[in-house]
Order: sequence, then structure tokens, then C-alpha cells
Amino acid sequence: MTTIARGRLFAYGAPGLPMAILGLPLFVFLPTFYAEFTGIGLAMVGFILLAARLFDVVTDPLVGHLSDRIRGPFRRRALIVLGTPLLLFSVEMLFRPAEGVGAAYLFLFSALVYLGWTLFALPYFAWGAELSTDYHERSRISAWREGFVVAGTVTAASLPAVLGLENDAGASLSALATLFWWLLPLAVLALLVAVPERPGRLAPVAWRHGLILLRQNRPFRRLVLAWVLNGTANAIPATLFLLFITHVLEAPEHAGPLLLVYFGVGIAALPGWLFLARRLGKHRVWTLSMLLASGFFIWVPLLGAGDVAWFYLITVLTGLSLGVDLALPAAMQADVIDQDTADGGGERAGLFFGLWGMATKLALALAVGITFPLLGAVGFSTDGGNAPEALLVLALAYAGLPVLFKLAAMGLVWRFPLDERTQRSLRERIDARAEDTGISSVHSGGT
Repeated sequence: MTTIARGRLFAYGAPGLPMAILGLPLFVFLPTFYAEFTGIGLAMVGFILLAARLFDVVTDPLVGHLSDRIRGPFRRRALIVLGTPLLLFSVEMLFRPAEGVGAAYLFLFSALVYLGWTLFALPYFAWGAELSTDYHERSRISAWREGFVVAGTVTAASLPAVLGLENDAGASLSALATLFWWLLPLAVLALLVAVPERPGRLAPVAWRHGLILLRQNRPFRRLVLAWVLNGTANAIPATLFLLFITHVLEAPEHAGPLLLVYFGVGIAALPGWLFLARRLGKHRVWTLSMLLASGFFIWVPLLGAGDVAWFYLITVLTGLSLGVDLALPAAMQADVIDQDTADGGGERAGLFFGLWGMATKLALALAVGITFPLLGAVGFSTDGGNAPEALLVLALAYAGLPVLFKLAAMGLVWRFPLDERTQRSLRERIDARAEDTGISSVHSGGT
């Protein structure tokens, strides 16, 4: 096994920080801000963001497929360079809206942000999957990237409080947009300069044959469904966090510190989980972490106004599992791609991450599309004065629904068929196929 130097891992992981700075306000602050800023209400904001997500879903496999088809040592870099300026422009417009904007504006620039995100993120993740062929080194690569993601999330959560803007959502979004504008170009520059790309050895197969291989890829089907279920479980509390803290616990001033505690514990616990994954396997450790998080989070609906100390305790205990949810599934995705390549699909990591991008966006869309209309149906209002029944529905949606989704994901992941031994066998098949293809090319060139 070749161990990747830490400097190179740092350069690869660095873009995760500005991307997370973008991610937290998109999924936590933005829905509530636009519901209040535009006056169109929570239900309408939920519908618009769901529509933008569904519109964006179509681009994921197309961008991934394009990334695979670009030849040479710059196939991943090309789309990242294209997506970066689009992302910077659309974030500026979405996070700093002018007075009088409405539903159409929210839809347009949400869709553009998602498109820029796709152009950047899909080749970026595919690039990471191709940095190593080793089962455990892939976990290390994912852990570095997701460590930066957590650091970016902590930055996004704490910056409004540091600047004294925690009670001004518009000013908070504006400050985060400025930080994003500074950090993303620097991180992209480090990535492009310091991290090499490996040119593809095996050309991707045609769409029709590729679809057949996808249907036959049992590990892919199992993992992508678990990814959607667990992603929805994580997106629901992220979407409702500010509402729960404000209206159920009645402690909005603790929102920033709670996020800092949650993500700080996640970073601290990640090395221990990676150590355990080397002994039990990635899928078993991921399942155990989901079970642990669910066992602690299920008690949240019992909390009420003033129960902040108990919520801090639950935040610490559930935060222990955060790093696993981020790092190990991404490493498992690279193993699933090996199954496809060994079966004759060629090297099409971009397409696979496009499909996982679709699954991620579906999960986020479900979180908003389920919870906001549900709250609207029971008469919940962000202005306060809610009936006890409405607050109970908020608490159950915030903590009850995620546990149900995680339980379903656990059932799929526990018996995941790709372990270290199986993945090593797949790499041997892939190397043999690449060698045969190279011999064939030499013979063809000489005749």
C-alpha cells in the first residue's frame, strides 16, 4: 500500500472547507431566512427548494458522465475550473438578495447554486476516489476531506456569533458569502497545483451496456438506497435545527455553541472510528455509529423549554457519530465503483458520484419537502405563539423521523457485501483487465 503524503491530502481536502461554509447556510439558515425575508411562508419556500433540487437532479449523471469522457490528466480539473466562477456568482446573488425579490428569484439562483455545486463537487469526489486503490487508504482520504467539511461547518456556525450577527440572518448570510469568495479560489488553486490526476486506463462503456451493469451491481443498489435514507435522516434535523432551538427549547442563543460542540466532537472522534474500521470493516462501523446516534437522539422529543443542558448532553453523544457518517460511506462508494470497473464498466467514477449526487439531493429535497409542508399543515408559525400540538409535531419531525430513516439504512448496511478481502480481489481483476487492454492496444498499433 502506498500512503499518500499529508501535504497532498491537505491540498485535496482543503476545498471541503469553503464548500461546507456554503452548505450549512444553504440547508440551515437559507430556508428560514427566505420564508421571513420574502413573506412567502415556510410551505412555499419548501416547495420552491424542492423544485430547484429536482430540477438540479437531472444534471448530476450528465456532469458525471461528461467528467468520465474527458480524456487526459485534466478530466476532473476541467469541470472544477468551469464550475467555480458559476458558484461564486450564484452564491453572491442568493445570499445577498435585493429588497422585493420573490419566489422566482429564489428558484433561479437556488438552481444555479446547485448547478455550480454539481460542476465542482462531482469531479472533486471522483478525483478523490481515484487517488488510491487501497481499501483503508480510501477511508483516510475521505476523512481528510470530511475533516475540512466539518471545519467549514464549524466556521459557518460560529462566524455569525463572532461578528455579533446571530440575530440578523441576512447579515450572517452576507458575511458567509464574503468568506466563501475568499476561501474557494485559494482552495481550488491548492487542489489544482498540488494534487495529481491519474489519466483513465479503461474507457467507460456505452450508456446501454452501462445501465445493465448498474442494475446488476448489487452493492451499488444497496449503498445508494442506504445513502438516501441516511441522508434524509441527517438533513431533517439540519433543516429544522434553528426552529427547534428557538420554539421548543426557547434558547436561540445556544444555536451557535451547540453546533460548535456537535462538530467539534465529530472531528475529535473520527480517528477512533477509523481505527475501529480497520478491524471491523467500514460497513459494520458505519452501522454501529448510526445505531449509537439513534439511541441517543430518540429522547429529544421529550425535551421542552429550558432543557438546554440535556440537549447539550445529547448533542455530545450524537456528535460522536458525525465523522463516520461523513467519511466511511464516501470510502465505500469508491469500493462500489471497483465492482463496476471489474465487471467491465470502464472507469466511470464521475457517473457514480453523479448518481450519488442525485441521491444526496433527493434526500435534502425530501427533508425540506416533507417537514415544511407538515409544519404548515399543523399551523406552525416562525413568529411564535404556536399551540402545544404544533410544537410536538416539530419535535417529532426533528428527532423522530430521522431515527426511522436511520433504522431502515442500518438494515441495508449491516450485510454490505464488499469488505477488504472482496475489494482486493476486485482490484486484481481490474489490473488484469487494464493489462490485457494495454497489450491489445500495443498489438493493434503494430499491425
